[in-house]
Amino acid sequence: LESRVTNPRGDGRAGGACAASREQWRRPSRRARANRSTCATASPTCPRAAANATLPTLLSETGLYADVARQTPAPGVRPYQPRFQLWSDGAEKRRWFALPPGATIDTRNMNDWVFPVGTRFWKEFTRDGVRVETRLIQRTGPGPLDWAFMAYVWNAAGTDAVATPGGVTDARGTAHDVPSADRCVGCHGGRASRVLGFSAIQLSRTDTPPSVTLRDLVAEGLLSAPPARDFELPGNETERAALGYLHANCGHCHNSARPPRQGARCYDPQRELDFWLRVEALGSPGATPTYASAVGRVVEPGHPECSDVIDLMSRRSGGLQMPPLATERVDSAGVALLTTWIAGM
Repeated sequence: LESRVTNPRGDGRAGGACAASREQWRRPSRRARANRSTCATASPTCPRAAANATLPTLLSETGLYADVARQTPAPGVRPYQPRFQLWSDGAEKRRWFALPPGATIDTRNMNDWVFPVGTRFWKEFTRDGVRVETRLIQRTGPGPLDWAFMAYVWNAAGTDAVATPGGVTDARGTAHDVPSADRCVGCHGGRASRVLGFSAIQLSRTDTPPSVTLRDLVAEGLLSAPPARDFELPGNETERAALGYLHANCGHCHNSARPPRQGARCYDPQRELDFWLRVEALGSPGATPTYASAVGRVVEPGHPECSDVIDLMSRRSGGLQMPPLATERVDSAGVALLTTWIAGM
């Protein structure tokens, strides 16, 4: 327990003392505020913008469906679900992936998979019963930046979706905002693999078919260095849920392995915090980067009311919120989960 509550700042704070120094963690830097205004649109000369422009105009042309009217996936397109979900203001999501025929995923680094050229991922968003958009991420070349991103907005008839690189506010009469293509890298640029929910930890689950799991990928020979087992998170039920929530919702920005900047970012995160779980650091809750970097800094053991992570998650106003992008509603269930976790420390 002592290893979990150590205060790495060494500022003498004890449990219930809400220090004024928390303000440095809540207030976005001047650079971060500036970046939010500059990263929404891409220059037409930017390599990423050029890659995005090569994607099809219609979703039906991306290879997702054999029959778009009947929602029948094409051969080789398979569904999956991450074990820990990213909060998207209550939107329902479906996900699919497709590997090139005969290709395998390079998993020598089990924390950062390298996907073969031609790999595609799709994610569909339904908000308040309305199917709004389907996003596509595609590996376009062998380089680390060779990825294309696009959101396709569904027509009212539900017969197809159209590429919308500029994004849409309150799309299809809902409160759901479709991001511009360039904003996708604001989150996906936080990991070298560019893919956030398709990983060893996220696929370590025991679903029934047809959702693909880590065990399925191993059994089918789709991983170059297959693990011998699933990866279980440490701790009790609440600790596992909290670690998974922070991994999925915060880890893609707050992680020590975040790639170097490639131009302006919507958010330039604190690198001292690391919520990204690693397969070699799952022996105990205290062994995870989350406990090592956040407890005593933005998590006050036993005192959720003094914990910056709770304060920022409970906000939705300008720069004073977490996550800073792609959400306008507080995740009340997520706040309740982390409140219970911190209170029990």
